[in-house]
Amino acid sequence: MPLLTAVIITLNEERNIKRCLDSIKEVADEVVVVDSGSTDQTKQICETAGVRFIYKAWEGYAAARNFGAEHSSNDWIVALDADEAFSEELKSSVLELKKSGRAVYATFKRLTNYCGHWVKHCGWYPDIKLRFYDRKKSTFTGIIHETLSPVHDPVTLLNGDLLHYSYYNISDHVAQYNKFTTLTAEDAFAKGKRSSMIKIIANPPLKFFKSYFLQLGFLDGYYGLIICKMSAHATFLKYCKLYILGKRS
Repeated sequence: MPLLTAVIITLNEERNIKRCLDSIKEVADEVVVVDSGSTDQTKQICETAGVRFIYKAWEGYAAARNFGAEHSSNDWIVALDADEAFSEELKSSVLELKKSGRAVYATFKRLTNYCGHWVKHCGWYPDIKLRFYDRKKSTFTGIIHETLSPVHDPVTLLNGDLLHYSYYNISDHVAQYNKFTTLTAEDAFAKGKRSSMIKIIANPPLKFFKSYFLQLGFLDGYYGLIICKMSAHATFLKYCKLYILGKRS
């Protein structure tokens, strides 16, 4: 793989950003941090690490990632969030890929840490992400859960996990899915989708059944139960918010 730039998006990530930067310093030839107005120590930590720190008003995840790619010195990009970090195995895989000289799109498995517990089920793992790409050929699209488009073959699955330190406590989770369900409902409404009382009643328990039983969430113990219950509640909120948007239109 040619020279590689890591693009990281941040907002008040002082508890995460150093871990992220430390994990990629051996594999990234350049690091660009796109910040949307941090008021904590994020900027100081990044400046101490010697990375490029650029402010950009928030316009969405895809816009932030694309902005960082546009301001990179290299064409090959790995897109990261501040709460993510390379495992040692993933780091070795990237170094081997770079050593081979192959220019390929690459995916990896993301392993999430929830309140100190690594989640192996609930539909949360392997959570394969495509984040290695050529900025000349692809850009990110979408309001949330942004995706690369177009995708160019070949795509290589790298060994190792991207470690995702998502939620330090349950309050973090509640705040995040409250935010995301609003964005999801608004995006769905804009695309012409609508909710109903049947969907509000039926879909949350179906979501719990799928994540807790079919996707083996029960094997993650107490936190598996919490995650699956939260996922069901997020489904409930999403359809409620979409229903209200429909009523107001």
